[in-house]
This record gives sequence, structure tokens and C-alpha cells, in this order.
Amino acid sequence: MSIPARSRTFRNDARRITRTSLPGNPLAPSAARRFVRAALAEWTSLGLLTTCALCQGDEACPPGRHSSDGLADDAVLIVAELVTNAVVHAGTNVELVCRLEPARQEPDDTEGTEGDGLWAPGPDGPSLAPPEPDAAAEHEPAALVIEVSDHHPARSVRSDAHGPAGGGAPDYGRGLQLIAALAEAWGITYRTGLKTVWARLPLDGPTADATAGSGAAAASGVNGVVGEPALRRGLRAAEIIAPAPRGVSREDPDWISRGALSFLAEASDLLAGQLDEDLVAALAGQLLVPRIADWCAIWLDGEGEGHGRAGAVPRLARVWHADESRIETLRALLEKEPPRLLDAQRGPDETGGGGSGGRNVPVPVPWPGSRQTGASDGAAVACRLVAGGRPLGTLVLGRRRLARMPDEVTALIEDFSRRVGLAIGAARRYTRQATISRVLQRSLLPSQVARIPGVESHLVYEPADDGVVGGDFYDVFPAPPGGRWCFMLGDVQGSGPEAAVVTGLARPWLRLLAREGYGVGEVLDRLNRLLLDDAMEAAEAAALMVAAAGGQALAGDEGGLTGLSDLGTLSEIGDMEKGLADSGRGGGLADGGQSRFLSLLYGELAPLPGGGGARCTLASAGHPLPLLLRPDGTVRVAAEPQLLLGVDENVAYESLSFDLESGDTLLCVTDGVTERRSGRLLLDDNDGLTAILAGCTGLNAQGVAERIRRAVHDFDPSPPSDDLAMLVLRAV
Repeated sequence: MSIPARSRTFRNDARRITRTSLPGNPLAPSAARRFVRAALAEWTSLGLLTTCALCQGDEACPPGRHSSDGLADDAVLIVAELVTNAVVHAGTNVELVCRLEPARQEPDDTEGTEGDGLWAPGPDGPSLAPPEPDAAAEHEPAALVIEVSDHHPARSVRSDAHGPAGGGAPDYGRGLQLIAALAEAWGITYRTGLKTVWARLPLDGPTADATAGSGAAAASGVNGVVGEPALRRGLRAAEIIAPAPRGVSREDPDWISRGALSFLAEASDLLAGQLDEDLVAALAGQLLVPRIADWCAIWLDGEGEGHGRAGAVPRLARVWHADESRIETLRALLEKEPPRLLDAQRGPDETGGGGSGGRNVPVPVPWPGSRQTGASDGAAVACRLVAGGRPLGTLVLGRRRLARMPDEVTALIEDFSRRVGLAIGAARRYTRQATISRVLQRSLLPSQVARIPGVESHLVYEPADDGVVGGDFYDVFPAPPGGRWCFMLGDVQGSGPEAAVVTGLARPWLRLLAREGYGVGEVLDRLNRLLLDDAMEAAEAAALMVAAAGGQALAGDEGGLTGLSDLGTLSEIGDMEKGLADSGRGGGLADGGQSRFLSLLYGELAPLPGGGGARCTLASAGHPLPLLLRPDGTVRVAAEPQLLLGVDENVAYESLSFDLESGDTLLCVTDGVTERRSGRLLLDDNDGLTAILAGCTGLNAQGVAERIRRAVHDFDPSPPSDDLAMLVLRAV
């Protein structure tokens, strides 16, 4: 059998295949979905993939009924599942290939060349090993082929054909069951160092069976009508690449059962990464309208409200309407009649009981304004937004020209509302944590630093996470009886509340010791012993709590003391207390317990007679060593390395003194600067920080700090993962 000219032309068209490489991280599935939609949109605009096999002439299908709508939804869902599998179970980079295949004809003994079949080799070699030919099949329709490859072929793709053994949904996705349900054919191909999972999605409508011309006209009709208007192709390409506002036929049961899966997957992707509740509400409205509803509104309960309590006034956070000119009118109507859904209106929980663990079943509510006019334009439902058993708000939506909301739609709304509630709950928890952290951080750090006569200073402090208290701290203050200014730059092991506890102890202790007149080395000696004493008291208190509990379980079992499991068993805590009482005790509590280790750079400045420069005395305890830049561009280390604070009480810390002369610059940093990573490299490898500082000759203190800060950020495209603190002192 001869191969039609149109199929041959299409087969040789290099535009039929597109590929990309994705990093093996949690962002890969969403990037893969965007890539697939972009590929389908490009093929549509070029005419390689017809807008719709069912659209003939000037007649177009209703919104959402194009044959390419289902293809895009299925392709996005399959790609997301396969890429997620590759990221989770292989952990390597993921190679994604999308390819349009023409209809496969019966093999011909006389015509065609190698690669004329469905599995033609791509630019980089054959994408897949060709399957065995089926002698009974004379024809297979044109198809979209998706290939997802990872570089860990020793691990098989996760799939439980018979479902999880214990019942319920597995926590690792739907595996290959979903691909088997959506694809015409699928399989796995292994090569050296590469494993590929592929799926074949047939293109609906007439295929390229009839002989056609050649050139662009031949290539433009893979699965439908040749010569489709360019304007229509462009409009459909825009709908594919931007699916959120795309009109769909919401009464189509096929879309509800298949497209809804893609809708929920994309909704979860968009909502999960948002840390602001108002932005979550805005995204939820745009996702629902006009896909599911003609309008929607979201009320958010205030902090401390909810739980169905009478008198709790919710806040109307977002109103969305398919006709934007009607949003303000709808808002005015909704503000007059806010929903009053109590917990009693929620469905029973999945265990058969009731209460706060129940399902959030959508319930019918009056159409806005119907109480005044007595007329209703459609059906409206409301659903509580719940996270962790706590109501956070209410979602209300409506659809015109309906007496009641279809059951398929209410089930979809229930699932969507659960996702919105979880996103709002996560955003509120982050907001609370960030607020607490900011307040705590302000209380742990000085509101301002002292000005030192004859020395200009500049401070840079950037916590790695605004929602977590950092472990870095700093201070510059005068020490009586006068003529001395002290400075410190420290880094507590870890971050969060544990680091805040140590910071809250160390900085006031340092100020107190300095004002008592102790020298630099003596201040570090006493601070070291104070940290060790505090660690021992914490261990003794833990041992007493365990003894008072009668040796009950420490792992959080019923009747036990929750939160002490990290300290170990009762005998281990006793051994720990005994060990701390021995000479040479350390600051570690136990294996897995919180340590009180602290790195610190501490020094004092005394202005030199004549007003030029200052006498500097400093000591470093496990901290990155300070660097001294001379006016001629030479750089040297200005301190000796010594042991961390809180490790060993038998350490005697020593200080080093030198003159900070006019034009000299002293750079003090934390490990957030020296250990800034780019792959396997550190910024301070091969004296990298020294080289950067040498290029700062002639700059003032602020200029030096800004140059170093910019170098840290430019060292790697990703943001710094550790707190960044830097103190620059320059004698004038």
C-alpha cells in the first residue's frame, strides 16, 4: 500500500516534535503541564494540529466541545502524573518529549524508507523502541505521543494494579492506572542509563487517509480539515495555552468526569504555593468562573471567629463574575445577605460520626437579591472552607438558568473547597508564624547600633526566611566608663525558637559582661561557662520531669509526656545528666537533642590618640575569621581560630590586638557569606572572599558591604539558604 503524500510530508516535518529537560524537583510537574499546553497551542497555530475535527466551514463547536479540549486535558494530566513519578521515585532530571504522529498505514513492501512508520527516529535518535507490528491492524489513527524519561532505570515506575493493600487512596499518586485509562497505548522502554514511559493519545475526528497535496497544505491537516482559517487556529491556540478563562460546556458529563481531574490538579498546583489568604481567594474565584460557575464569592472568617458562633461577621474577601461589569452590583447584594452556615449544616464525617471532622457538603442558598424581588435567576450553593476541623470561611457560587445544581458539579465543588480551605489554613499559619518571628526578631536584635568616633560602620542583615527566626545576631554598643565601643557578630546553631532562646541569652550576657569591665578573652570565657550551665540546667529539668511522670512513655503515647522523645529514654537522660556533671562537659543535650553551640566574633575599639583610627582587640570563637583590608589592597586575616562556645568549659579564649589605621577596613561576616553555595562550590573556596574584598579598595563602609552582598547573591541564581549578616568597620 502506498503512503499518502500528506502523511509523508507530515512525517518529515521537524516541527512535529518538541522536547525539554526539567530539573528533578517539585516544580517539574507544573512546568511540564505548561510545556505541553504551549506545544499544543503552537501546533494548533501552525496548522499541524487542527483546531477541531468537528468544526466544519463557518460552523464552530460550542465552547468546550472542541475535540482538542479533551486532548489537552488528558495530555496535561498524563504528563503531570508521569513527571511526578519520575521526580519522586527517580530524583533525577526529567526529559519530556511530545510528538504528533500521523496515521499508521499497513506496511508496504515497495514504498517508504526506514523511519516511515509511527516510531520514526527523532533528531537525537529513536525516541522509543518500535513495538511489534500487529498484522491484524491495517490502520491506526493519528495520535499525540508523550514520553517521559528519567536517568535512574534501576527503579521501576510505581504502580499498584490492585490498589493499596489497606484500602483507601495511596499517598504517591495514581501510578500507571490513570495512564492506562486515558491512553490508547502505553509502555516502558529501558536503555542504558535511561528509562522512558510513553503514552499514545489518539486524535479525534477524520485522519489523513485521503491523498492530499504537498507542502504546508499537506502538513496542516493531520487530524482534520485542511485549510482551516488562520484566525480560528489562533483563537484556539490562545484557549489551549491559557485554560483558566476558557469557556467549557459545563453540562457535559464527559468533561465533568475527565476534565475535572485536570482542573483539580491545576487548582492544587496554583493554590498550594500561595502564602496570602486574600491571594488564595482571588485565585479560587478565577479558577471557578466561568469554568464551573457564572459567579462566586468568598467570605473569610476573622482570626478567632468561625465555629458557627453567632455574631461572628465574616469578611467578603473576593467577588468574581463572568461579566466584570456586574461585579460591584453582585458585591452590594451579597454584602446585604452574607451566608449563615453553621457547623450543623456540614455533612457527616467519613467515619460515620459528626462534628468538626465532617465533610463540607455544598448546601443550597438563596440567589442574591431573590428575597427582595421574589425571583431567582438560577441555582446557588454555599460550602464551608475548613482546615484541620476549623471553619475558615465560606465559598458561595451560582449558575444561571438552573433549578438546582447538578450532583456532579456539587461533588466537584466539595473537592475544590477542600483544597481552598487547606490553602487558606496554610496561608494563615504562615502569616501567624511570620508575625511572631518578626516580633521576636525585633526584640532579639538592637533597634539601632552605636556610632563609633573615627570609625564608620555599615551593617547588613538578611534572614533567609521571613517566617522563621534566624540564628544570626549582631550589636555595637558603648561600654563604660567611656572610651570603649564593643561589637559582636554571632551565629547560633540552627534557627527558629531554639536559636531565639540562645540569642536571647547571649546578647544581654555579652553586654553585661562588657559593661562590668571584663576584657575580650574574659568575656568569651564567662559566656562559654554560662552556656554550659544553662545546658546542664535544661537537662536536669528534663530529668526531673521524667521522674515526676513515673517513667511514662516519652514518645507521645497516650498518657505520656509529648515533646520529650528527643531527649531519649529515662536511663539515657540520667547518663546525660551525669556526663554534664563531669569535667569537660559539653553543650549537647543528647543524640537528637538541641545543643547550645554558638559561634561568635567579639571585639572592642578604643580611639587612638590624635583622632585617627582605633585600637582593635578581638577574638573569634568558631566563627568565620575577620579580614583586614589595607589601603594598598592587601588583605590579611585579623584573628586566630578557636573553639565554638558551649562545647568545652576547659577552654581559655585569647584575643588579638592591632591598630585599625586611617583607610583600613575590617570585614566581619557569618557563614551565610563564606558558605554560600553554587553546586559543589563555596564562595570562600580558594580564598574567594579575600579576592572580592581586595577589589573593594577605596570604597567606604557602605560600598564594601554592598559589594560583598551583591557578590553573595550573584554567586548562584537561587536565593541564599542561610541567614546573611555582615559588619564593616572602616577607620576614617
